[in-house]
Amino acid sequence: MPQAEMKVYLLRYTPVPEEIIALAAKLCYSAADMTELAQGIAERDQQPFLQKLMELEHLSPIEHAVFTFGVEGVSRALLAQITRHRIASFSVKSQRYVGEADFCYIIPPRIQELGPEAVAEFERQMAQINQWYRYWQERLGGNKEASNEDARFVLPNAAETKFVVTMNARELLHFFSLRCCNRAQWEIRALAERMLALVKEVAPVLFAQAGPGCLRGPCPEGAMTCGQAARVRASYLGKGGMQQLQKTRL
Repeated sequence: MPQAEMKVYLLRYTPVPEEIIALAAKLCYSAADMTELAQGIAERDQQPFLQKLMELEHLSPIEHAVFTFGVEGVSRALLAQITRHRIASFSVKSQRYVGEADFCYIIPPRIQELGPEAVAEFERQMAQINQWYRYWQERLGGNKEASNEDARFVLPNAAETKFVVTMNARELLHFFSLRCCNRAQWEIRALAERMLALVKEVAPVLFAQAGPGCLRGPCPEGAMTCGQAARVRASYLGKGGMQQLQKTRL
């Protein structure tokens, strides 16, 4: 029953996503046909146009870019959070069809910070739960679908899961604005930060100012703010990004 480690993969994405977005956006204001639009976009740098598109918050065209991630080494507690983002598609490892004897698990950082004794106690508890799971699995008929579906009721939120998730670029921006925030739960924040790093590699202009809501204005958390907006902006945007943000606000 080893401790699981988060792994995130960008499995697939819309080819040349920023060109597709530029084409979709320009179509709204052009009399040209698809061939002409595609040729013009391929021949010219679309970065200035995309930056203006994002500044104007004309965001419907960015829904044409889609990104699919593979995620493993995360808890069922995280799964409950991320599936609240309903403009997304999910495929999740089943605890009904896949037996969970000797399940992997996630140890929260705050428990790890308490030291080796606390970690050992957490691991002992996971081992006990594993025994309970095996007990009910056996009582209900062994490692079969009918027994797994009820034996899983004793498994903890810490149990590791794997899933594939697909989101379009607009939903990703919304996801990052909520889940990269300092006030987001630590595990889903770590996932969001890794997903953001991956999409920035393939669509840097589109996600240049992606991240928590305080990057683009006052902290949206109001009285619940972490009070660290300036530090967060410097961390995400750097000097160049901060300068671009100031231009956007003028």
